[in-house]
Amino acid sequence: MTTREVVEQFLGLLGAGDPDAVAQIFADEIDWYVPGSDRLPWTGRRTTPAEVADYLRVLGENIVPEENIDKVEALVVEGPHAVLLGEFTRTARSTGRIYRMPIAMHFQVADGRITKLYLYEDTAKVAEAYAQ
Repeated sequence: MTTREVVEQFLGLLGAGDPDAVAQIFADEIDWYVPGSDRLPWTGRRTTPAEVADYLRVLGENIVPEENIDKVEALVVEGPHAVLLGEFTRTARSTGRIYRMPIAMHFQVADGRITKLYLYEDTAKVAEAYAQ
């Protein structure tokens, strides 16, 4: 599979909402990073597919998934790297607040599996949505 095909598969699986299926397209050892606040339990580093599945479960517990709006504006692929630019709209489950933010994701793919994923989002805006 090409880098583009792997990233598109990831996006499709992510949209289907099955954390274990998403985790299966990651390599055994990964570099996953979502910079952010300690107040947001899904931010930080992950190194295994099982941690990816856990990330998705924790995130799913904290948002209202059926209200997600994901807009992909561009997917740029260069060899094993892909950069996705877009916008996420989420609803914080605990407060009901809706937040919308531009995002960027950097993927690296090897042998048909994702080895790196960095998600850049406005975690200050996200933290505000959850503030009580």
